[in-house]
Amino acid sequence: MKNFLAVFDGYKLCKSTFDYAVALAKKSDSCLTGVFLDAFFYHNYNLRKVLKDSSDPEADMKVRNEKDQLQRDESVYQFQRLCEEAQIKYEIHRDNSIAVEELQYESMFADLIIVNKHEKFTRIDEKNPSGFIKEILADVQCPVVVVPDHFKIPEKIVLLYDGSPSSIFAIKMFSYLFKDWGDLPVDLVSVNEGDIEEGQLPGNILMVDFMNRCFPNVNYSLLNGNVEENILAYLNDSGKNDLVVLGAYRRNKFSRWVKHSLADVLMNGLDKPLFIAHH
Repeated sequence: MKNFLAVFDGYKLCKSTFDYAVALAKKSDSCLTGVFLDAFFYHNYNLRKVLKDSSDPEADMKVRNEKDQLQRDESVYQFQRLCEEAQIKYEIHRDNSIAVEELQYESMFADLIIVNKHEKFTRIDEKNPSGFIKEILADVQCPVVVVPDHFKIPEKIVLLYDGSPSSIFAIKMFSYLFKDWGDLPVDLVSVNEGDIEEGQLPGNILMVDFMNRCFPNVNYSLLNGNVEENILAYLNDSGKNDLVVLGAYRRNKFSRWVKHSLADVLMNGLDKPLFIAHH
């Protein structure tokens, strides 16, 4: 049985993450593990403000910490109750060390991670995607589904393909995890920026043979022009609740903060779940 990790801030159960996680777990007959991230330095209150303004900081923090613990416990209880109502196999992990490192390690033993695209695991305001999401996409050891704020049942699978090993790897991983997802239409979208002959699919015959084995009823959409603009326009004009599959490169931390990726553009420009895997 496969193991899917639904990742939550320890203080709250994100509804869209849970709804997508249940739908994906049911589709692949997987165990759903709720991972509730926490850390000794992560509070639901402003520690600096308490230390500055309180007449008795120690007593004040004790009361606030007890409230925080009750809130964390309620999130876990809610997850347990909803999983039982959904009649799926589930487990619960409460990580209380450094969130990203805990998740990176746990991902080695998992098949998929599901997380909301606005998750940041900090009280500090950050632009999207947050540093937390960027770290996950670059360094975890399994594919990630980044979900929007509102759950919509997927109506179509869109595979983004540019001829790179990462894009092929993402399609492979999706087909392995959801090989029985044959009831939805599948589109393979490729954009020609001028490096290959117009109307030519990268990999041509080999890619067509590969797709015939994985998704025999696939529809091909070959676009021309700027990759980001064309893919965004195609997906926004789709008229369907698409689940989008794409590859992502591992980059070092410096380039990760300086350069954006197609995944960053799609997270900001779309309200659709993204299945992301890197080679």
